[in-house]
Amino acid sequence: MTEPPQPPNQPPPPSGYGHLPGPPQSAPGYGHPPQGENPYAQQPPTQPMHQPAWGPQPAAPPAGYGYPPPGAPQGQGMPPKKRMTVIIAAAVAGVLVLGAGAYAAFAGGDDKDPKKPVAQSPGPDDKPSNSADTGDGSGNGSKDDEDLNAGRKQGEDKVLWLKTAKVDGPGLGVDSEGQWVVGDTVVKSVWKNLTAYGSTDGKEKWTLAFPTPICAVTRQTTAEAKTVVMFKDGEGDSASCNQMRQVDLKSGKEGWTKEVPKEGLFDIMTSPSLGITGDTVAVSRSGTASAFKVSTGDKLFGSATAEGCKPDSYVAHSGKMIAISTCYDDDMTAEVSDADPVTGKKTWTYRLPAKYKVTAVYSLDPLVLDVGNEDKKERSIVVLGPDGKQRTTVSGEGSFATNCSGGLFRSVEVCSTTAVDANTLYLPTVAEPGKANEIVAFDLGTGKVKWRTPAGDKRTLTPLGAANGQLIAYRHAEQDQGGEVVSIPAAGGQPTALLRNPSGAAAPIESSFYAPKVDYVGGRLYISASRLLAKGKDEKLLMVFGK
Repeated sequence: MTEPPQPPNQPPPPSGYGHLPGPPQSAPGYGHPPQGENPYAQQPPTQPMHQPAWGPQPAAPPAGYGYPPPGAPQGQGMPPKKRMTVIIAAAVAGVLVLGAGAYAAFAGGDDKDPKKPVAQSPGPDDKPSNSADTGDGSGNGSKDDEDLNAGRKQGEDKVLWLKTAKVDGPGLGVDSEGQWVVGDTVVKSVWKNLTAYGSTDGKEKWTLAFPTPICAVTRQTTAEAKTVVMFKDGEGDSASCNQMRQVDLKSGKEGWTKEVPKEGLFDIMTSPSLGITGDTVAVSRSGTASAFKVSTGDKLFGSATAEGCKPDSYVAHSGKMIAISTCYDDDMTAEVSDADPVTGKKTWTYRLPAKYKVTAVYSLDPLVLDVGNEDKKERSIVVLGPDGKQRTTVSGEGSFATNCSGGLFRSVEVCSTTAVDANTLYLPTVAEPGKANEIVAFDLGTGKVKWRTPAGDKRTLTPLGAANGQLIAYRHAEQDQGGEVVSIPAAGGQPTALLRNPSGAAAPIESSFYAPKVDYVGGRLYISASRLLAKGKDEKLLMVFGK
């Protein structure tokens, strides 16, 4: 067998470096390279290729929550931008296939926004409301909460409260990506505002208005519950997402506001990604990255001053930071290194084989990367040790929905729908229509599958986090059945229900959140919308469940 060419200064891959089985008798042009050319493969194909599988379609939302009735003409439902984004995201999720040669996470498609109308100035109704009926902002939610808990079955827990939003915004809708749970408060972003609510009763605590639309957030905060939010430098189509503002999520007070300085002529502030570790916030965008102090906004380092290969992204999470860089050699080789959060200096470097790129980051501690070759349609999940040396690769059968792509121009971030603990990676499989998906646990020491837990009864399970020897997952709601929060031992076993959401009136609303933000903190489950149609009508925004 011919040994694949090795990148410079890189030891040869160990035996079983994550072979990627392909379809039997694959013909030339099928998208699979001849044997021996895959730097992540040392074995012949043994498994059939998995075709792209689409995730489950959302249940038809109930009338009266800002969504059109089932069968409404196209154009009355999801706005054009959202339709495009969902299609791209679904395509990416549907073809992440472990144990198969195909990898189309480099899927084409132009994710640029179509022309947007100029955003309107906020009016009196451009704030979340308490009422699930009128959205007039005058109710306290008690009547609607009683209705939402009607039809609860024995053993089911409660809807604590539901918030709707009435926003009259641009024709393509508005973003509402931000969600933070801080102590007894949950903070939610909607277009140009951050609003905090009491976790137990949903009463508004504070609202912080921004002059222009919020365009980038991170779920991470400092130990003092401070974060950095980005907003545009204007209202028009040509506005850049280059304004940073520090926010204290406890008090709702704004700190410093600064513009991200450009690092060269081609530093385009399109869809930046943020990450926080310690007192450092990383801002990555379209092949350029910079880092700033959260406390002061002062710049720490950036791509322009980096030595050697140029960082495209700084990924920050859970006390760690890495740089994902491009080396300007003949192959435009990709490189991963650690990065000191204060200086940006590196102590180790891991160079990928030619034409391979980092397509997703599952964890920084331990470091778990998804890498792929667009031309050869190959991929592998690689586990690195603290010294940057490869520990193992992960392999197993299934199509996995990781939802790690933020669009064509977004930089790599840590996945929010997978989980990793000290020695286990948890990935959800794609939930095909009418079928249950499962969560698969992989041993990071051996790269092998440890166990599989099915969602059961045509349901869908998504990991929320892993700690203290337990995986926490969300079993999605159905039209006639509420969702659940379950725990699964890291060693495997039957799921234990921690929270059972009510059926009856609540289930159709819970099940109709599309691509929601989900957090389970302090025994309460928070589910919120990541985008609103903003047609001046009530839309469900944030739903909270508890005992």
